[in-house]
This record gives sequence, structure tokens and C-alpha cells, in this order.
Amino acid sequence: MNSKFTSTLASIGLIITAAIWGFAFVVVKDSLDYIGPMYMVAVRYTIAAVCMSLIFIKKWKIISKKYLLHGVLTGFFLFAGYATQTVGCNITTAGKNAFLTTVYVILVPLFSWPLYKKRPGWFVFAAAILSMTGIGLLALGTGDTKGINLGDVLTLICGVFFALHIIFTAKYNAEDGENGKGGDPIFLTLLQFIFVSIFGWICAPIFDGTFSGGEAFNPHVVISMLYLGLLSTMVCFSLQNIGLKYVPSSLASLFLSFESVFGVLFSTIFLHEVITVRMIFGCALIFLAILLAENGWRLHKYAKKCILIHKR
Repeated sequence: MNSKFTSTLASIGLIITAAIWGFAFVVVKDSLDYIGPMYMVAVRYTIAAVCMSLIFIKKWKIISKKYLLHGVLTGFFLFAGYATQTVGCNITTAGKNAFLTTVYVILVPLFSWPLYKKRPGWFVFAAAILSMTGIGLLALGTGDTKGINLGDVLTLICGVFFALHIIFTAKYNAEDGENGKGGDPIFLTLLQFIFVSIFGWICAPIFDGTFSGGEAFNPHVVISMLYLGLLSTMVCFSLQNIGLKYVPSSLASLFLSFESVFGVLFSTIFLHEVITVRMIFGCALIFLAILLAENGWRLHKYAKKCILIHKR
């Protein structure tokens, strides 16, 4: 199998991942009528953790105190991100939830600045301005969606936790291995799934109350949790890891950012959510900000090259 064909398959896998995640916003929004948000997080990650533990059972031989500590911290960030996103989806629309979540793309380089002492390029700050403008247009909306509600705020907060999860996962993947080879991203991901499910089961009774057996075996809940646990969590994380191995990160992030586009598209088709012209313009600005934040370095490099050619 040649490298070009492999790269093409990996790119298709990333687009499929974006589509599955996009439809997950619809599944979450529709399922919240049957199951509380904390229980939803707990159940989906329990399914993913159990299945992944069985598939990668041999990886448990590399367990260490460092892996556990790193799994707890990154797992907490992942749990906090999904918890605030899921609760936010219960209050705001699935379409807005999908697009507002993507602020983590802009936040990652900004949060990395103090950690790695590396100042982001000008295009990151420009992307932040574009994103804030788009958020204002999308979240303020018109009619029934007028005003920024608690769901919008929680969704923006989830973006903060997702950014921290990405930053520290990358940091620990580089630190956890032996002989300078870096850690095992699959095993760290497995630990994150386990700790997310633990945090979920601890918080669920506190925030959602009791969970009856009738709700647990409701066909609607079962199908939704299997979709979220197996497809949206386990399969998508696997496809993402494979994709990042064979596709340049800038191109991979572009494919994955279509999650927000699929989210709005599916919520309009299946949930009949109304999208105004103003909100579409806001979505367009946020999507442009994502592209600029991830690929602005290319524009910067091209501009410098043009300046050098002009000087000659």
C-alpha cells in the first residue's frame, strides 16, 4: 500500500470522524430528554473504557504512577469539557453548541504561550478577534435565541477545558515514554476514558439525582449510548490518532474542524433548528477563525517569501 493511498484513506477517516462527532450533537440533544447530562457522560465513557481495555489489554503492562497521575489530570480536563458541553447542549441549540465548542482551536496556542514560552503568531490573535465576533453574532442570534444564555457560556467554558486537555495530553505523551521515545498515546487515552467515567459516576448522582433501571434499558437511551460510547468516543479517537500519524497536522485539523459544520447541518435536518442569516454569518466567521488559527503560519511564511523576492 503506497503512502499516497494510505494518506487518502487516513484523510477520509478524519472526515468520517468529523461527521460522526457532528451527528453526536444531535444524538446528545435528543437523548437529554431521557437521561441526565452527567449520566450520559458516565455511561458513554464507561462503554468506551471497557471496550478499549479489552482491545488493548496488553498495554496495561506499561502502567506506572506517572501514567496514572497524568491520566487523572488529563481525564479531569476531558470530563470537565464534556460535562459542560453536554449540560450546555441541554440549554442551548445543538447547532450553536457545535460551533461554540470549536473555540478550543484558538485557545490552544494562546494557552500554550505561558507554558512553552512561545508567543503565538499574529494570525492567532486575528483569529481570536474573528472568533469573538462570530461568537457574538451566533450566540446573540435573533428571535427565540436572542441573548447569550447559560448554555452558550457553558459551551464556551467547555472549549477552555478541551484546550487544556489537548495541551497537557501532548505534553505528557512526550514525557511518559522510556529512553526518550515518548509515551503511548493509546494507553494515555484509555486511562483518560477510565477516569472520565469515574468522575462521571461520582458527579451524576449529585447533579442528576437517581437513575432508574427503566431509563437505563430504554431502547432510545441504549442506542444513543452505544453510538456515543463506541462510535463517537472509541472509534473516533482511534481514527483521529491514525489520521494524525499519516496526515499533516494542519490538514488533519482542517478536516476535524468540519465537526462544527456537520453539527449545524445535522441539527437543522434532524432537529429542525432554525438558522438565521446572522447566525450563518457568525458560523462563517468562527470557521474562518479556525482555518486562520491552524493554517495562518502558511500565510505568514508565504508573505515573508514574497517580501524577500520583492527585495531582490
